[in-house]
Amino acid sequence: MTAATSDVGTSRRDWRITLVIAIGVIVLLAALVAPPYAQDEAYHQFADQRAFLGIPNFFDVVSNLAFLVAGTGGLWFVVRGTHSDGTPAFEQPADRWCWGVVCFAVAFTCCGSWYYHLVPDSARLAWDRLPMAIAFAGILAATIGERISARAGGLLLGPLVLLGAFSVGYWRYTVIMGRESLNLYAAVQFGSLLLIVLLISLFPSRYTRGGDLWGAFGLYALAKVAEHYDYEILAATGGVVSGHTLKHLIAASAMAWLVRMLVLRRVAPHSRALPQPAT
Repeated sequence: MTAATSDVGTSRRDWRITLVIAIGVIVLLAALVAPPYAQDEAYHQFADQRAFLGIPNFFDVVSNLAFLVAGTGGLWFVVRGTHSDGTPAFEQPADRWCWGVVCFAVAFTCCGSWYYHLVPDSARLAWDRLPMAIAFAGILAATIGERISARAGGLLLGPLVLLGAFSVGYWRYTVIMGRESLNLYAAVQFGSLLLIVLLISLFPSRYTRGGDLWGAFGLYALAKVAEHYDYEILAATGGVVSGHTLKHLIAASAMAWLVRMLVLRRVAPHSRALPQPAT
């Protein structure tokens, strides 16, 4: 590779990084200047309110166990840190930390969402959203680390997690102050998804099976559809299962898909040929 070719490759990489940063800043600024968006209290009126074994909203509650299974399964693999053949599962320590945070947050989602669905209200919803915001932050940091720089992903993990947690806390603060705004939380959740999509579209991963992220996104999108059609799905299934219960199961499947990716992937052959800032 000539020096000129190397310079062109670096230049193209730099503008892509600049684009990702610019869009992230624009999303945050839009959240700040947009009119405040408040939580619709009707959101807490879920379709399936059946009690069983003394547990109210039984199916919406116990379906959260799927998050515990997916999260703890992933955490076990991350802590072990090796594949079945003994090879390291993570090329850089930062990769391991990022996915460890994701798996822990998803496992904790079981507790937060379980607590919320026992008696759904706005205050309890914060404990449902907190681990979700942290999980999205961890996935974003992992994607940055695996596609741009392991050092950058590791350095950004803490700030991104704090931003996710702050977005939930800020929402609750605005409720207490009488000027509720979900803007920052929405920007963190959907902005993270947007940035992850950009990153996987613009940069190759240091690992194989990078395309598995698209499968996880597809499952998460399907989960949101099921959530939206909560009542319709309960009616269509003759009262067997509601859309929100399915949302939990499908969203947990998205995490299980990511764990499968971690288990099956290896360091990509082209990884060492990519421009890698010092770690």
